[in-house]
Amino acid sequence: MSRTIHVAITRRVRKEHAEAFAQAMADFARRSLTVPGALGVHLLHPTPGSDSTEYGILRSFASPEDREAFYKTDLYKEWVAQIEHMVDGEPIYRELGGLEAWFRHPSAPPPPRWKMALLTWIGVWPVSMLVSAALMPLLGPSVPRVLAGGIVAAGIVLTLTWVVMPLLVKLAAKWLHKTQGET
Repeated sequence: MSRTIHVAITRRVRKEHAEAFAQAMADFARRSLTVPGALGVHLLHPTPGSDSTEYGILRSFASPEDREAFYKTDLYKEWVAQIEHMVDGEPIYRELGGLEAWFRHPSAPPPPRWKMALLTWIGVWPVSMLVSAALMPLLGPSVPRVLAGGIVAAGIVLTLTWVVMPLLVKLAAKWLHKTQGET
């Protein structure tokens, strides 16, 4: 049985190449979605105004085999050659499990699972209601319930992945990564 794999890859970019790297990373991410088994990609940029030069890619694959195949593609090899002069050191790869993929922070460990679960629930609840309310009238009674349910679920996942969760994680960043001793 295959399972979805989420990988966080971070790179330290030389300051003089930051803009070119960001553009190249966006282009690479867009092109990489055509590779079989590639399920999604999110780009991470340093916080504006910070001194950080760490960039990252959160990448999802349908299976471990798809992940391994991706890193053997000409596309990936060309990407590595293209950015070689722009980066310092080797990439850091970290496989993420479940909710942790949305909550990765470049300089902090993942937040407690209860915080991740609560913030995810805060996102899922209204999105599931809104997407269902928006799509069900469009689908109408002639679409089989199983198919309609799958379409609604896809709408929920897409909305959460590309809109709601990135926004919620950004808005709740201080709370998510607050240590127990902070008030």
